Amino acid sequence: MDPRPRADWELPPGVTRGLWSYVHDEALARRYDAELADCALLTVDRAFAERHFDRPGRLLDLGCGTGRLLLPFARRGYWVLGVDLSGEMLKVAAEKARAAGVAVNLLRANLIELDALGHDRFDYATCLFSTLGMIAGAEQRRRVVGQAFRLLRPGGKFVLHVHNRWFSFWDRHGRRWLLADAFRRLLRRAGAGDRLMPAHNGLPPLTMHLFTRREAVRLLRAAGFRLAEVRPVSLRADGQLPWPVWFGWLRAYGYLLAAVKP
Repeated sequence: MDPRPRADWELPPGVTRGLWSYVHDEALARRYDAELADCALLTVDRAFAERHFDRPGRLLDLGCGTGRLLLPFARRGYWVLGVDLSGEMLKVAAEKARAAGVAVNLLRANLIELDALGHDRFDYATCLFSTLGMIAGAEQRRRVVGQAFRLLRPGGKFVLHVHNRWFSFWDRHGRRWLLADAFRRLLRRAGAGDRLMPAHNGLPPLTMHLFTRREAVRLLRAAGFRLAEVRPVSLRADGQLPWPVWFGWLRAYGYLLAAVKP
């Protein structure tokens, strides 16, 4: 059931109408895992998180979807909490956890509005698969990263994934968008860096904010994080970007970033 707001101003902070439809689509949630089964990034980002989250602790997954990260960490003895705006995705995550016989905690909430969770409660936090890019508005994205910082204990680690804005250069429509976006930036208009992605599976198009490496790094540092690693990611099965110093800013499909709360 999609309790669709009648007007855009009734939407939750940071949520577009396309995203609202996306998170309320039951059929999408049911086929989500199957459709992404061949996506190499899901293996690459998990391995990246496992390397930085090197001992059991309390893990917060912001935008957990169907729980793909929660289950493997729960099996390894981590206490896990997945947060997502999609009740349909959380239903699937709960069913998977029951079938696997592991304990996971799930919370339906807007990632911007997590004030009910206490400060300094988690050892690790993630926001993967370009979830941050789905948040509308620069201030709202800052608030999500700020929530991650607030919820982590000192010494806690945060792993983030973003899509690379400059990768749009490699398709014709992307080059046109980059040119138009350059004018938006020059004129300091709202929505710079936001790209309307094609409609998929009968759902409305999603607006995705695409980041430069510098923008993502600045966002984390502005929240108070210390950068531990920035890894450019390619479309290869292993996610490796050969010769990243050679126009890596243009060739990277996205970035995985690891940061620490001092």
